Amino acid sequence: MKIPPLNERFSTFAGYDVVDWLNSLVERRGDHPMIIWAPHEGPQEVWTYRRFVHEVACVAGGLAKRGVKKGDRVLVHLENCPEMIIARFACAWIGAVCVGTNALAAGPEIGYFADNSGAVGGITEPKFAEAVAANCTNLKWLAVTSTDAGVAPVNYTVPRAESFAALMAAPLPRRAPEPYLAASIMFTTGTTSRPKGVVWTHANMLWGGRVNSMQQGLRKDDVSMIFLPLYHVAGLSWNFFSQMWAGGTIVMQSKFSASRFWPLALETKATITSHVGFTLNAVAQGEIPPNNFRQWTMTRIEPEQIKKFGVDYLAGWGMTEVLTQAIVCDLNMTPPPRTMGRAGIGYQVRIVDETTGEDVEVGGAGHLLLGGIRGHSIFREYDGNAAANEEAFDENGYFRTGDRVYLRENGWIEFSDRIKDVIKVGGEGVSAAEIEMVIQTVKGVGAVAVVAKPNPQYGEVPVAFIETKGDVPEAAHAEMREIMLNLCREQLAKFKVPREIIFVDALPRVGFGKITKAKLREQFKAG
Repeated sequence: MKIPPLNERFSTFAGYDVVDWLNSLVERRGDHPMIIWAPHEGPQEVWTYRRFVHEVACVAGGLAKRGVKKGDRVLVHLENCPEMIIARFACAWIGAVCVGTNALAAGPEIGYFADNSGAVGGITEPKFAEAVAANCTNLKWLAVTSTDAGVAPVNYTVPRAESFAALMAAPLPRRAPEPYLAASIMFTTGTTSRPKGVVWTHANMLWGGRVNSMQQGLRKDDVSMIFLPLYHVAGLSWNFFSQMWAGGTIVMQSKFSASRFWPLALETKATITSHVGFTLNAVAQGEIPPNNFRQWTMTRIEPEQIKKFGVDYLAGWGMTEVLTQAIVCDLNMTPPPRTMGRAGIGYQVRIVDETTGEDVEVGGAGHLLLGGIRGHSIFREYDGNAAANEEAFDENGYFRTGDRVYLRENGWIEFSDRIKDVIKVGGEGVSAAEIEMVIQTVKGVGAVAVVAKPNPQYGEVPVAFIETKGDVPEAAHAEMREIMLNLCREQLAKFKVPREIIFVDALPRVGFGKITKAKLREQFKAG
């Protein structure tokens, strides 16, 4: 069955975009706390819905004074902080596109994000300012926040930078609504080459907020603790947009802290939060105090793992391209163990055999395909990448997720493994191909294969297997290992650096010399 085209005249968000959403929140929830900013250093600060939207309009005015117009791209390279969210919505107010990047990215990665997207200006924080300025040479202007996500900054030198506060100007009048205008670019982990820019429209952002809020049963009296990074879909759309749609309060932290989790939850009377594996394990240590939590959201859940917390739980699956928990459980249904849910609101699901293309039977595993409407319930496109767009969708318009899943009884779906070679390090997606590209440049490397190794703290960590060229003596391995690690530290985010580099006589191969990573993974499973 083909996915039908969208009729914009009768769509859910006809004549309504992100700016309308903001204004409606002011009308409904004006003086209710929207953000409680809880930095690791310094006092808390509160933004009501009214204050937040006013500052969004003012920063939009400042961006417009710097020449930013509809369709322009603005790099936003920040850790979780109020300025990050204000900047994102200020871009939407103008009709510009926020290029939200991973705060853990290394300098060359940031430069790629800026150049690939064609960003005209940038917003960052003091500790990243020099790296952004040095690697993003095509930016016309650069604004820097006053703190590093609440922490007093060390000295930095960027002569052409100005303060984020200088972006505040007279509020910019709103424009006519355009729900299918591009609003955001977020980069994938780059499973086969360099990361791809995922384009979200205004309607995509609205869909993420509305559907996630409905599926999670969020309410206007909820208080959501958010520490997952807002440069990822889970933190931004699953958590922030969804609680914002419900009109509740968001306790924003710059990052996860096990020691702060329970004290802050008790102080703010938090009712909702979301976890990944390693944060759940961290908060499970020690005594669990009486608290106000009523619900936690995760990716996949073992029921025994969460019973000790005495909260309802909701498992789900999603990715940057689909904005929501497109596979999701139901708060009123008990999921079978290890499953991550069933098809979510507004999505069609197929699970097909990778060889035959036929739907699998119950108990079988296959490639997860997702049917939705581009620019509405699924991303619009990969920015400037026609080949990737062609490859991403099948002949019926279904999105090829790259994930392999099991079909269980009654439509329940269980994750199996990734067709796309991504390693999950503490919730961060790591492209094996990206690491391999860096290591391959080292003299003496014949071939390299990066795979995931199970890790009790982070779930998985990257490990590199190296096949050297024939003339490299074993005595040179130690020096090569150090060169590879230093190069990875320079060019990649810290969580992408291999935890081990293992030299082998020959990498396992199949067919016409293709490296088979499955045999390398089996070595880890065998201990």
